[in-house]
Amino acid sequence: MGWFKAADDADEDPSLHVVSVRRTEDGKAAGAGFVLGADTVLTCAHVVNDALGRAMFEYRSPGPVVIRVQVSDASRSQLYLARVAHWIPPRARDDGAVREGDGEWLGDLAVLRVDGPAEGLPAAPDRVAMAVGQEVGAWHGGGRAASLARLTVVSLHGSRGYLDGEATGMAVGPGYSGGPLWCRHERAVVGLVVAHFMPPLDPATGARLAHSPQHLIRRSWGIPWQRVEAELRPLGLLDHLTPEALEPEDPAFVLLVEVIKDVLPSPNGRRDSAQRLARACGVGYGSDVTPPTPEEFAAFLLTHPRALAAFSGTLRRDSPAAADRLLAAGCLSRTPRLLSPQEYAQLRKHLRTMDRAVLGRFPEAVRAALPHLAALPGGDTLDALLDHLEALPGDGHSAGGERRVPALLRVMEYVGAMCPGPKRAQLRLWADGVAGRLSIARAALGERRLDAQEWARSARDRSARVRVLVQVTGAERRRHRLRIWCDEGAGPRQVSTASVVSYSASEAAREVLRVLDSLTPPAGDDRPPLLEVLVDRTSLNLPVDEWEARDPIVPGVLGVEFPLVVHCPELLRRHGRFLSHWRSRWGRLDSGKTFVVSEPMDRDMIYSRLVNQLDTVRVFVDVPPGPRDGIVQTCLALGIPVVVWDRGRDGASHVVKHMAEVATRELPDGVRSYRANAKASPPEFPGRPVLAWADADQSLPRLHLTEPQESA
Repeated sequence: MGWFKAADDADEDPSLHVVSVRRTEDGKAAGAGFVLGADTVLTCAHVVNDALGRAMFEYRSPGPVVIRVQVSDASRSQLYLARVAHWIPPRARDDGAVREGDGEWLGDLAVLRVDGPAEGLPAAPDRVAMAVGQEVGAWHGGGRAASLARLTVVSLHGSRGYLDGEATGMAVGPGYSGGPLWCRHERAVVGLVVAHFMPPLDPATGARLAHSPQHLIRRSWGIPWQRVEAELRPLGLLDHLTPEALEPEDPAFVLLVEVIKDVLPSPNGRRDSAQRLARACGVGYGSDVTPPTPEEFAAFLLTHPRALAAFSGTLRRDSPAAADRLLAAGCLSRTPRLLSPQEYAQLRKHLRTMDRAVLGRFPEAVRAALPHLAALPGGDTLDALLDHLEALPGDGHSAGGERRVPALLRVMEYVGAMCPGPKRAQLRLWADGVAGRLSIARAALGERRLDAQEWARSARDRSARVRVLVQVTGAERRRHRLRIWCDEGAGPRQVSTASVVSYSASEAAREVLRVLDSLTPPAGDDRPPLLEVLVDRTSLNLPVDEWEARDPIVPGVLGVEFPLVVHCPELLRRHGRFLSHWRSRWGRLDSGKTFVVSEPMDRDMIYSRLVNQLDTVRVFVDVPPGPRDGIVQTCLALGIPVVVWDRGRDGASHVVKHMAEVATRELPDGVRSYRANAKASPPEFPGRPVLAWADADQSLPRLHLTEPQESA
């Protein structure tokens, strides 16, 4: 293992690899998991659902709720708080819902981000592929060594491995799910337990049948590590190098060896520095006398994600030039992270104590701080966003060879600008410390701080209103299926289930109004909620704004009572290269230009006119229905955030003429006013306006789309 090694090697007692996931209600073990990284634990999604008292196969991510996990090492067990960082829900083979009684399913993984010690959790076990014939062990989530169940891998079938238990000893049962399948021969985890097959029941009474030699006995199934790897690698969770994979000719490795030889020529000095670094990173070391070789030292800096940041802090005090060389070499590798273990732990602590309303606006701060960022990561959690930001380079503003301000620091300045004074001061002190370690000029960070203050002032002047999001999909005979979310400022929360129930237009309007009636408007905000209808590209002209509840006293027309806009994530995300254009245009919403299409244009002409006009923020389409729909779809796919057209007119549109006088940010209310006037006086207001509105400062829920896949 080299000079640096795991502080508490659990391989001799593999039950110590088991992490217990505790129920919120009674504190008992819902299941198990195992350490995946310095601050992450892997378990099954259904274990998390059970721990939180949710339905076992609930598809939706639980959001930022707290889960308790118990982690053990050779000396003690410790309870920590954790949250879901990445959610891969249980799903049927056809990607539908898993139902109670189903014996097998896909997905079912959850990566938990643990608020553990600054030096990290105990070392993660090695992982290798599952193979037929392996003899493995599994333990109950309670973590007791006596709960060992001995199993043999009897067959592999893609996403599942079947395991048969020995006739004596413990049998896999409730509480084993999510736990590691430990192969003693490989000295590694080969997968994780998912479920077990219980003896059959009497179909009439539900009681256990009397034992028969024909019954299936002690069979379980789990997810092979190779399948877990396929699910997690796209999330960037398995990108770190291992010492075995490190090439001696790797440029980063060669440069780091040179730095270490130059700055630590004395064996005693190298030993002392290595010991301090090992303690900071929560790992052990091989000797109190013999130092690591420069090659071992450099290999550790490139294989532990936070070691290089920690070591650069030590060098910054004693040898600033060497620290700069170290950081420059680290930029050549994907493994080193921006923050040291202590800096990362401090940031997590600040975020844990931050007001939830501020955390809900985190994506908005990211888009403001990084307006040219092409897209947010595929996950729907704050942890996934932080991981993504830590890997991004600095912004483009630097002079005279100065180090650029990293993306994460810039974002945290924008987040801090939304916080009350004490919390803002804490975040600034944290950012100052990181910037000092990185040798970032105070003036450079101060410039970003002033940008953030200016943005926060303007954001306060146009506070976000309450949103209700409705995904509408077609069903049989002009009926529709709905999924509904509310967003009061902390991000979308689903208030309806993804059911098979379909609605007529009138029934759908009644269901949406029921949700709207249940909302409590924020104090001091008299604006009606924004109704955002999520559709695919074939349903952009669906007259949802005209849906009427047909109440005997009040008609209840959706688009008359509420500012109703349509949003088409399918088109917006169709070509990722235009996402940065969309965000840039949205940032100029109050000052950008309008483009009016008053005569038919083909796709190529629209493309050439708009592709590089990033100051064009809205398009009015005033052409007949035939060519109109293609123009609208091209505009949305190019990242135009605001598009207006008249659903019903063949000639010159009264809608376009009327709406051209309305400020861009006021268009949702302007369109609602037009619809109300059209209801009262159709001859004076003959149009049927449609407003496509893609707000880059607001997050979307996870949607079930077929082309392409879309998530918040």
